[in-house]
Amino acid sequence: MCGLVGFLDNSHSLSNESLNALSRKMSDTLKNRGPDDAGSWVDQKTGIAMSHRRLAIQDTSLAGHQPMVSKSGRYVIVYNGEIYNYRILRRELKKTGYVFRSQSDTEVLLAAVEVWGLNIALDKFIGMFAFALWDKDNRELYLVRDRVGEKPLYYGLFGNVILFGSELKALEVHDSFVKSINRDAISLLLRYNYIPAPYSIYDNIYKIKPGTFLAIKVEKQKISTTEHVYWSFENAVKSGGSDNKIFSYEEAKFGIKDALTESVRSQMIADVPLGAFLSGGIDSSLIVSIMQSLSSNPIKTYTIGFDHSEYNEANDAKLIANYLGTEHTELYVTASQALDVIPKIPNIFDEPFADSSQIPTYLISKLARSDVTVSLSGDGGDELFGGYNRYCKGYSTWKNLSRMPYPINYFFSEIIYSLNPYKWNLLYNYLGKYITNEKRHKNIGDKLYKMADVVKINSPQDMYLSLVSFWDNTEKIVLNSSEPMTIPRDYNNWIGNLDDRENMMFLDTISYLPDDILTKVDRSSMAVSLESRAPFLNHPLIELSQRIPIELKIKEGNGKWILRNILNDFIPTNFIDKPKTGFGVPIAEWLRGPLKEWAESLIDNSRLKHDGYFNAVLVSDMWEKHINKHRNYGHHLWSILMFQAWLETK
Repeated sequence: MCGLVGFLDNSHSLSNESLNALSRKMSDTLKNRGPDDAGSWVDQKTGIAMSHRRLAIQDTSLAGHQPMVSKSGRYVIVYNGEIYNYRILRRELKKTGYVFRSQSDTEVLLAAVEVWGLNIALDKFIGMFAFALWDKDNRELYLVRDRVGEKPLYYGLFGNVILFGSELKALEVHDSFVKSINRDAISLLLRYNYIPAPYSIYDNIYKIKPGTFLAIKVEKQKISTTEHVYWSFENAVKSGGSDNKIFSYEEAKFGIKDALTESVRSQMIADVPLGAFLSGGIDSSLIVSIMQSLSSNPIKTYTIGFDHSEYNEANDAKLIANYLGTEHTELYVTASQALDVIPKIPNIFDEPFADSSQIPTYLISKLARSDVTVSLSGDGGDELFGGYNRYCKGYSTWKNLSRMPYPINYFFSEIIYSLNPYKWNLLYNYLGKYITNEKRHKNIGDKLYKMADVVKINSPQDMYLSLVSFWDNTEKIVLNSSEPMTIPRDYNNWIGNLDDRENMMFLDTISYLPDDILTKVDRSSMAVSLESRAPFLNHPLIELSQRIPIELKIKEGNGKWILRNILNDFIPTNFIDKPKTGFGVPIAEWLRGPLKEWAESLIDNSRLKHDGYFNAVLVSDMWEKHINKHRNYGHHLWSILMFQAWLETK
């Protein structure tokens, strides 16, 4: 894992020395992404500068130094990521007569482009990556991002200067960068708790979309850009249609098991210490189980625990670790330790980001980094195999209730609204003595309120949008904004012949997964110089998953049914037959307690009016209702607080 940055100044006003100094200054902001090595390459004739910070994983020698120039001298690359099948590709390229100078996957990437061309090379790569590739002969720059969006890549055009890099902080160093905040992006933050691609918090700065590359042609006094899609998850979904489905349970189970095993095997290759995150859930437990089956020594596993029982999975993780025989490390985090992370968040994430699980994700990354440089995770399992509640009990409840006459649903909703969520939680806890721990759910009051909102919705599209949204009418809260169209809001993105649940999984995979989950993991792990890998996201496995019918993914109200059955080959059923907990923190309670003073200072009425981004009256009203436990607005308020905390650093 690494950090890259660069720019192309078509005015040709800077000397080689100035180009080099500026690009190195920009790359210094990315030191956490690459503490092991730094380098730059410039060409005054074309005004291009490329810099790199390296976290050495494959071939840790200087032979893997970047920027790297191809053997012919035609191409120059700065690259962040891993090509997991690089050894196979290396052997293929050797057969063409190519002679390698190093053992790095960077050189394999360059050689593949040189021998086969960019499009064919991209089709062959299995991995996670973002890279900038300069073609000297054609005076063309390519900005490329991996199929799913595991690795970030930003770009922006300011007059005759185009900027690109792994993180915004590096781009901000350049003199041409204009810090103009995009109010429409703030509205997206409030709706989703993240800013989806291609948007960023700044005007004129964009994210390269997953599975695409941007071709930037440099002419005399003109820079033109063209976007190319080289892989589409939508095509993978459509290719896995009814004519290509694997309806046999045995074939599906062993096909997924074999593909996942191969993915894990390829991602365990590293020249540095390696471990895994273990939450105790199905996805991470399955990854760890396979890892341990492939290793002759105990693998290293890591878990974060909380004293708050509703958010603690450490006991489940420890049970599984002991059964598998891993070398397990757990850290129980106090509220004060978790809260100490909050001042770091604006710098870690670079733009406002409000998924509160960012806190434990950073803490577990920091814990793992004390021993290892690479850690595997279970990210992607929920989206591909139906793990989220909205695909399972949430959808079935809505479907059953939506058949009821509207007056009945309205009456049902009003009954729920008669008690605030806090009182529903108290009632549920009182009745909890009659409910086994395995069957209990956390935050039942919030879930009931969400249900009350959803049952009045008539279409699955509206239901999905409601479930993934925090703020609905964002233009009322964000002053002078107009919320842009995004993937979840564009109902044309629904694929006609898919089951509703499959459509929700599809939309999550192309929006929520890259823009929330993978962004969270990348920034949190890179903040401590840890490389995180996600075996579920190797694209051959993704494509195979789309051939598995929904009936083998969701069964009897339980998601990830096929994964549960694979996991049962490694550990007993009772270890995992529990409600999904998630990787969260009690943010709502913290805002009423230890974070109250901090929050009130950020959303003070006069401060909000002075800053001029939010409707201060509406924010104050919501804050009062939250503090007084009339409603749980923790996640709604968190998005505003994360923006305000970020703004404070600018």
